[in-house]
Amino acid sequence: MARVTHVVAILAFDGVQLLDVTGPAEVFTTANAFGAAYDVRLISGTGTDVTTSSGVRLGAGPAPDRPRRLGTLLVPGRPDWRNAVRDEVTMAAVTGLAPRAGRIASVCAGAFLLAEAGLLDDRRATTHWQLAAELARAYPSVRVDRDSIFARDGRVFTSAGVTAGIDLALALVEADHGPGPAREVARQLVVFMARPAGQSQFSARLSIRESDHPVLRAAMDAVTGDPAADHTADRLAARVGVSPRHLTRLFRTHTGLSPGQYVESIRVEAAQALLEDATGSVEAVAATAGFGSSETMRRVFHQHLGVSPTTYRARFRTTAATSSTDADRVAGETHSPTG
Repeated sequence: MARVTHVVAILAFDGVQLLDVTGPAEVFTTANAFGAAYDVRLISGTGTDVTTSSGVRLGAGPAPDRPRRLGTLLVPGRPDWRNAVRDEVTMAAVTGLAPRAGRIASVCAGAFLLAEAGLLDDRRATTHWQLAAELARAYPSVRVDRDSIFARDGRVFTSAGVTAGIDLALALVEADHGPGPAREVARQLVVFMARPAGQSQFSARLSIRESDHPVLRAAMDAVTGDPAADHTADRLAARVGVSPRHLTRLFRTHTGLSPGQYVESIRVEAAQALLEDATGSVEAVAATAGFGSSETMRRVFHQHLGVSPTTYRARFRTTAATSSTDADRVAGETHSPTG
């Protein structure tokens, strides 16, 4: 029996991020070796070649007239998303092709093009962790998921940054053909079938650093200067000369966090830096960062980052290959329901 062809139209444009395009394309075309029938077409609004943000030129053609119905419309992104949404030709292609597509997907900053077209209104969506706050501010009708590697809401799929487009494409292959072919593609491309944990493990340090309020500034400096000190709300308030209630109000107003939440975030940041740069034990890192015990630090890491401290160190400290023993231990911690 002949396989039904599923047309995947990837909409490229000048300045597009190269891996946003080629990562998903490689997944779909590789899946054809395991029973799929994807017809991957690289198109552009102008119907001509595009130059990516890295300077690589990609051959692109016009949107297909036939079939009238596309299986998937995939919209990648570019680092300067504001220029992308101001590109009238590309935006016209998004709005013109979206009604023809069985499903719509974006990679990284491609979510901004979908949002500009109104395709994410009242929908849950994700994007690169560095852009999540901007997406929420620019398009308040979008329910931004800041941690997920990819998100689905109805027929619309969005993914986090760059390589997350591969994760998304694998999920689409699985939706179309089941886990078997998707697993074979993941093995062929040497990637995770399901990436462990979310974007939080990759995100930069806490960005709440500046405050014009002298009392709050003093409190923040006290915490960042010595994360391991006693920073209960009462002690911190006494140190800066205000009541605990007033200090809590200042933190809530200026940071959106309670004093305790701010302290915990600073301790996570301190522990991340120590795990990346130092060779000491996890117990020593926990004590230096102010957690008191490695078990407390493990619990907080899972809450904030979705991984254990040991796993975080293994992933972010060096690109050097770990031993098989280390790899097995980290894999066990990653998938442990209690770890």
